Amino acid sequence: MTALIPMTEAEYSHYVLEAVPSFAAEKATSGEWTQEEALNLSRKAFQKLLPRGLNTPDLYLYTVQDGAGNPVGVLWMAAIKRGDQRIAYVYEIGIKPEHRRKGFAKGALLRLEGIAREMGLSGIALHVFGHNKQAQALYSGLGYQPTNIKLFKPLRGGG
Repeated sequence: MTALIPMTEAEYSHYVLEAVPSFAAEKATSGEWTQEEALNLSRKAFQKLLPRGLNTPDLYLYTVQDGAGNPVGVLWMAAIKRGDQRIAYVYEIGIKPEHRRKGFAKGALLRLEGIAREMGLSGIALHVFGHNKQAQALYSGLGYQPTNIKLFKPLRGGG
């Protein structure tokens, strides 16, 4: 059974060391940032979103654990306002490569539903990169629906 355990300071320090370059790579792959600027912009994004680390108000970082209590990934969510409601917004769900395709992401998201309900939140939102088809299939299978979609068409011969 998958569990979500609040992240410790040591786990957080390790998480940031891996997450900043990983986010930079995703943004560069998606074409939103250049390879040259990605790492610096990723650092700035993390500093802006987590100015007080684990003590940043309304942000919650969890270690995803397997049934034996072994860490297999992370889940980062925020309690935010959407319209006139408060919802959970998932900034990241990341499962270590050797533990993927074993149901841990699905289990973590299902656990998050209970946590969000306990917090009085009315829904869960998240972002998925267009190139991440496996994640899109997972979210769709759990009942997540698109709320807006950004599209891009590269032009040959353009600057």
